[in-house]
Amino acid sequence: MVADVRVRFAPSPTGQPHIGNIRTALFNWLFARHHGGKFIVRIEDTDQTRFVDGAVEAVLDGLRWLDIDWDEGPEVQGPHAPYEQSNRLEIYQRLSEQLLDQGNAYHCYCSREGLEQLRRTNRESGSYSGDGCSIRPPIWPGIPYIFFGRPRMTQAAESDPTTGHDFIRTIVAEDNRTGKFGGHVVTRFPPEPNGYLHIGHAKSACLNFGLAAENGGHCNMRFDDTNPTREDVEYVNSILRDIRWLGWDWGDNLYYASDYFLQLYEMAVDLIRKGKAYVDDLSFDEIREYRGTLTEPGRKSPYRDRTVGENLDLFQRMRDGEFDEGSRVLRARIDMTSPNLNLRDPVLYRILKASHHRTGDDWVIYPMYDFAHGQSDSIEGVTHSICTLEFEGHRALYDWCLDELDIYHPQQIEFARLNLTYTVLSKRRLIQLVEGGYVNGWDDPRMPTLSGLRRRGYTSEAIRDFCERIGVAKRDTWTDIALLEHSIREDLNRRAPRVMAVLDPVKLVIENYPDGQVEFVESEINPEDASAGNRKLPFTRTLYIERDDFAEDPPRGFYRLSPGREVRLKDAFYVTCTGVVKDESTGEIVEIRCTYDPETRGGTSSDGRRVRGTSHWVSTEHALDAEVRIYDHLFLQEDPGDLPEGGEFTDNLNPGSLRAITAKVEPLLAEARPGERFQFLRTGYFCADLDSTPAALVFNRTVALRDSWARRRQG
Repeated sequence: MVADVRVRFAPSPTGQPHIGNIRTALFNWLFARHHGGKFIVRIEDTDQTRFVDGAVEAVLDGLRWLDIDWDEGPEVQGPHAPYEQSNRLEIYQRLSEQLLDQGNAYHCYCSREGLEQLRRTNRESGSYSGDGCSIRPPIWPGIPYIFFGRPRMTQAAESDPTTGHDFIRTIVAEDNRTGKFGGHVVTRFPPEPNGYLHIGHAKSACLNFGLAAENGGHCNMRFDDTNPTREDVEYVNSILRDIRWLGWDWGDNLYYASDYFLQLYEMAVDLIRKGKAYVDDLSFDEIREYRGTLTEPGRKSPYRDRTVGENLDLFQRMRDGEFDEGSRVLRARIDMTSPNLNLRDPVLYRILKASHHRTGDDWVIYPMYDFAHGQSDSIEGVTHSICTLEFEGHRALYDWCLDELDIYHPQQIEFARLNLTYTVLSKRRLIQLVEGGYVNGWDDPRMPTLSGLRRRGYTSEAIRDFCERIGVAKRDTWTDIALLEHSIREDLNRRAPRVMAVLDPVKLVIENYPDGQVEFVESEINPEDASAGNRKLPFTRTLYIERDDFAEDPPRGFYRLSPGREVRLKDAFYVTCTGVVKDESTGEIVEIRCTYDPETRGGTSSDGRRVRGTSHWVSTEHALDAEVRIYDHLFLQEDPGDLPEGGEFTDNLNPGSLRAITAKVEPLLAEARPGERFQFLRTGYFCADLDSTPAALVFNRTVALRDSWARRRQG
């Protein structure tokens, strides 16, 4: 017999034990007894979302019923106690930190759906992937992340374990080491001025500006304004404002693709002269039909073999405005049989008889983005042209144009765009939300635009922290919006003044407090910042408290006010409930009666007695009315685009995404300036809205005080 055999039965307390569990338990128990070893029972209770009350007892009762005894486990403690995994979290925390320090693990932020997508990717590629993060947040405070081991680095790895660099920074570091671009780093942030920037653009801006700053270079701010039918100076101004708000400075490097219209035109003429471009009379629908499919080669246009002279003449006449929109285009002559559809004679120029926001009516032909992109990079001396992943297939065209024109050649690198749960980041869909009246403009606090987030109360520091946490990946994944909420919650916890605001008020009358008396109690402004000092709050006989801070028939575990129970009024006194007054017609409680202990001023007692509940409050005589807008996710589903056939993404809109209430707030908030942020004690973080005035206060909820992801995890 082998004396040191140790086997275990490790059930999850997610329901009643069944025949499969019994088979496993019996097999392990018999194996241990046959070899004279130890049989251990360990409870795998790490998934609190699936925990079922009474399941542990049911498992143990089932083992007893079968006369299966255990040598170590619940109720029979041994040298390796505890035997409940939930009681070993500190051990696992230390081990996790050790793996991170060794570079043998990394964080991946995503939702459950994102995890399933990662698993599918892993099965297909045989490698781990995800939004790797080299900046380690605290491990256990409710941050939505998945903890991946890194047993080996593969070709698809996201970062260098020796440096902690993401794959883009690794490429740039190698280019600097080899002197590929003379040791220079020039990036660019190239938005199209046809909408407002959103959180996905912030990720790109932080990457491009941050990468340049880290390497002593600069980032060009360039507007790719090549489609006058969709662009507006309003968008230009909003984009510049948002980038400045994020904290990035382009210095003297502000450019527009329209600055290069003449140069781009001359480059197109150069391609025609080289026989690499031609004027085509096919319509856009015909061009699409001739292009072929992924499995079928394209067909050559009947106009593809025009002479250089004919093409030069027609292109000049296109510029002169002689032809109607859609009647002719300029196409590259590449390869209609290429497996890459982007190389099947792509359109380089089209006719658009629309006034441009900068050049007016000087031009009636405009370059396509694919043509303007690389050449603008080249003109500006960009070294690393960083794009989102949808441009990966366009890189061959980017390279072809630069090579055929024989001009300076930057390097295009692609990374995965941001996908955020309960959010749409498609500019087309955001425009639809605005123009369809589903939201109140681009800066609606429910929108993922930077102007919307700013109005909701998000800080630029929180946005940049979020972008740093999610890192840079090569494959599309989903990021849980709870991580964005964690970033703003962490930032505002450090800086936001604490105030008292009662969102669902009910009167509290202190029967033994002198009628007409007013005294002032001191309350700290921010416990995270001692230098902020204290503020004085008026305390009177009649107060407002939150309705859900009282229960006439309290459930188990309820420690707030109830008949006969004593609680603390924040920074004031202990009070004990003596009764309630109800509306005779509805039965609703309209007033809570209580007495106070004058010896407990400041919220402590001289006799050392303790109370478990604390309520915030405001004086009814001094309280101000305020409109408070409670914002929730704009969409009901984590992936708003997950639709049945024929469905619209707007079908997933959350009808409860905005709820406006009238709250009672402390007098200090009369001085709140639009954009000023506060923590409403025990409730959440709020921001004075742009509509707010001293006479009509309006506050937007930025984020709840508690982490929604943590609540979901707890079931």
